[in-house]
Amino acid sequence: MNEHTMESCAKSKMAIRDTLDVVGGKWKLVLISVLRSGKKGFNELSREAGISPRILSKELHDMEMNNLVTRTVFNTKPVTVQYELTAYSGTLTEVLSAMEKWGQEHRNKIFSAE
Repeated sequence: MNEHTMESCAKSKMAIRDTLDVVGGKWKLVLISVLRSGKKGFNELSREAGISPRILSKELHDMEMNNLVTRTVFNTKPVTVQYELTAYSGTLTEVLSAMEKWGQEHRNKIFSAE
């Protein structure tokens, strides 16, 4: 086990803050989960994730800036936009799996305690 020092704790806190800056909040990980099944249009994403268009637009913009999703605009009438996960977003697979496992175990613990 690594020795905990002031420096290692500071680096750890910074790394956790950086992670939360990129994927924190109510929607980003939900959107990644929805997009794991493939490309989606804006309205389809809004409907499947249960998120308002205004919030979805902001979240997708943030995710695009952090190289988690790509946005493709098709020159159709009306204009069609599709979103898909980048290869880089795959680096979050372990994080998502761990969160899913913990969430299921937590739900079971809480509901079995009733």
